[in-house]
Parts: sequence; C-alpha cells; structure tokens
Amino acid sequence: MINSKEKAMVEVINVKKSFGDVHVLKDITLSVEKGKIISIIGPSGSGKSTLLRSVNHLETIDAGEIWFDGVQVNQPQLKGRAFEKHINRIRQKMGMVFQQFNLFPHLTAIENVTLAPIKLKKMAKKEARELGRYFLAKVGLTDKEVVYPSKLSGGQKQRVAIARALAMEPKVMLFDEATSALDPELVEEVNQVMKQLAKEHMTMLIVTHEMNFAQEVSDRALFIDEGYVVEEGDPKMLFNSPTQERTQLFLRKMLTE
Repeated sequence: MINSKEKAMVEVINVKKSFGDVHVLKDITLSVEKGKIISIIGPSGSGKSTLLRSVNHLETIDAGEIWFDGVQVNQPQLKGRAFEKHINRIRQKMGMVFQQFNLFPHLTAIENVTLAPIKLKKMAKKEARELGRYFLAKVGLTDKEVVYPSKLSGGQKQRVAIARALAMEPKVMLFDEATSALDPELVEEVNQVMKQLAKEHMTMLIVTHEMNFAQEVSDRALFIDEGYVVEEGDPKMLFNSPTQERTQLFLRKMLTE
C-alpha cells in the first residue's frame, strides 16, 4: 500500500458499494503506481467490474475515497455542474475500454478515434486526423481508417476502441474484460496491443479472465471474491502458489475449464 496519494496514479481507499441489499464492494483498498500494470481476477459477480467503473465514477461509491493523479475523484463537496466539470476533467485523462466496443456505427474507424479530441480538446480536424492515423497504426489498423464498424471483426472493433481511448493521451488505461466478447482466435490480437502498452509503461488496471495474459503482463495481481480483496501480490506467486483457499479453488476451476 502506498502511503502518499501523490505517489499513486490511482488510489482506492476503503471503498464500499451496494446495489440495494447486495454489497458488491466491501472495504476495497488498492494502489496503482505510475507505469505499473495491475490485473484483477475473480469469479463473475465478485465486484471486479464495479470496482473498475467506480474508479472513473461510472458507478457512485457509498463510502471511501478514490484518488487519481493526486486529485480526489469522488468529491462530496462538489454538486451539480461543478462536479460534472470535475469528473469530465478526470475522465479525459483516464481511458476506458469496455467488454462491448461501444463504437459509433455511423462513423468510420478514424472518425470514432478523432471524435473526442475534436469535441473535448477542441483539436483542429487536421491535427486530430494525424493523431488518429498514428493511433490506428499503433493498434495495427492503418488499412481500416475509412471502414465502418459493421465491416470490422470483433478484434478490430476492440482495437479501434483502444485507439480511441489512447487518442485522448490518458495517464491510465482501464480495461474491463476487453477480450471476453471476442472469439478465441481474436483474443490474441487485442492482447498483443495491451502487451505493447505494457512495454511502454502505460499505467493499466485490467479486469480479465485471461490468466496467462494476466500473469505475463502484470506487476501485481489481485484476486477479488464476494466484494473483498482475498489475496494480492506478485503474479507468479499468486497464480502458482496462492496462499488462500478461495484463490486456490478459483484458479483450479479456471485451469480445468
């Protein structure tokens, strides 16, 4: 645990979240240092996605604090328009890639990538297009610039979604089961993009069911179950020699499926 919020890119402190009577997050605490990759694993319904969505306030937490780059994300003293402006500033530096691609079907690949820089950063269209071409090339889609999402494979759509997030030049990337909606043969092409980001020391918080991928790219791994962080630590230790019985059972089940 990092003592100073200024040293952590993302800091989650004693966070709790319920949906009605269901307690989804129960006193979660974690830190993500700049340039580090944290993978979050756990069974369905364990709170993984809710935790990730809480980081950029797509879910409103009930208790605790969330900090991003030295600024508190959930600021209870801010209301209405003031809070909306605050959270929009936060999200501009926090890229998120979802399980579903969420591309605009009426826009081409490059139009999807350049929309936010033009609208939110007020970037000139020519400059945004150059930026868009750079990030499409980065995810291996130079030849898909003017193609609409309906003509792209699932893996290509997800790579456009990653390029779109990167085009805002975020300080952290959040991946919420980015490959779980893909056919098995398309998973690796998305994982390769994420592996390249890891080599470039992009700060990443990854919710994944890809155990081998998590072990390969992560600096630290967390196993979450029933809203608690059951175990965390070095990925090789957690995946190969977990100390908690719940972690052992989960990994054994994942390996036999």
